[in-house]
Amino acid sequence: MLGARGGWRALRRCASLPRAVRLRVREALGAREPADAVRVQGWVRSVRSQKEVLFLHINDGSSLESLQVVADPSLEKRDLTFGSAVEVQGKLVKSPHRMQNMELQAETIHVVGPCDIWSFPLKMKERHPLEYVRQFPHLRCRNNTLGALLRIRSEATAGIHSFFQDNGYVHIHTPIITSNDCEGAGELFQIETSREAKESAEKTHFFNVPAFLTVSGQLHLEVMAGLEQILKHKFMIISYSEAVEILKQAPQTFTFKPEWGCDLQTEHEKYLVKHCGEVPVFVVNYPYDLKPFYMRDNEDGPQHTVAAVDLLVPGVGELCGGSLREERLPFLESRLQRLGLTDAYQWYLDLRKFGSVPHGGFGMGFERYLQYILGVDNIKDVIPFPRFSHSCLL
Repeated sequence: MLGARGGWRALRRCASLPRAVRLRVREALGAREPADAVRVQGWVRSVRSQKEVLFLHINDGSSLESLQVVADPSLEKRDLTFGSAVEVQGKLVKSPHRMQNMELQAETIHVVGPCDIWSFPLKMKERHPLEYVRQFPHLRCRNNTLGALLRIRSEATAGIHSFFQDNGYVHIHTPIITSNDCEGAGELFQIETSREAKESAEKTHFFNVPAFLTVSGQLHLEVMAGLEQILKHKFMIISYSEAVEILKQAPQTFTFKPEWGCDLQTEHEKYLVKHCGEVPVFVVNYPYDLKPFYMRDNEDGPQHTVAAVDLLVPGVGELCGGSLREERLPFLESRLQRLGLTDAYQWYLDLRKFGSVPHGGFGMGFERYLQYILGVDNIKDVIPFPRFSHSCLL
């Protein structure tokens, strides 16, 4: 907080300046006409001082491209360094350089937040590897690559929401905390209060039942679901059995040996896409015992399968997973009974008893989608604050 004297100085300074229109960097770069009084805020990306002119490039995160600022050398300050946060006021004029439409002729430069360049982990004019930048989740949004990824992530989120909104879908926020193991893998993070963690497991739970961080909201979506359209795509379609045979005949050796009844690993998925010509591939009809209880029984043999599907894409592997849901109550009751889950999923059985219809569902890994469209190798680099084993920065 500013002291009394500092506050009055700031007020006098603001009062002495002409009223300026605040522009984002993106707006300044895209302006069609010059403007006499504009104000731009951002971080300094580069500083270059010459005898007769001072050049800055500033960026506020609204654009991949930075705005060039041209100033008199007398405006240079000790704390005007790479990484510092500044507010520049001046005239927006046509730039004489071909690479930039507009530039800002500075009249005042105010350093809002200085930056110690010696301890700042991001260095000017260095192309830092993504593995290095990943160590600083609170700062990596200032990196060009990550800044671009975040903007694309935002656009992709909006685009997906718009598509479903325009086609009559309703957006449902499924619970983050659940008592259900949707995928049936048993690898859930259990939620406990600090007191519960210290006391015996026989004590009363905060939610009266064991609670976990959800791995999927698809069972909850079925509560809200109605009839769904089945969309047909012209991508390549192969069965799980065909996929296993392709893998068995592959000339390469896999870390995980492909066998019927085993889940497809990422190395298998990427090979299948490559084998099929680097096009998206739908793999259908997975083994009955491999998939969750809610997937529809194909009633086939001798290899028992369910009506499940995974969409594999180049460079990533599985992008989407889905299935027809088992709408036949006797089939569902029988399977839940064999698994000892009847009591836990009585609510799910009720959905079949009270006006159920044949339906299906799918889920898309949004971060994998970003990986696919951007060609990013590591999924950690399309997530603003990635969480993974042995790492929970911030």
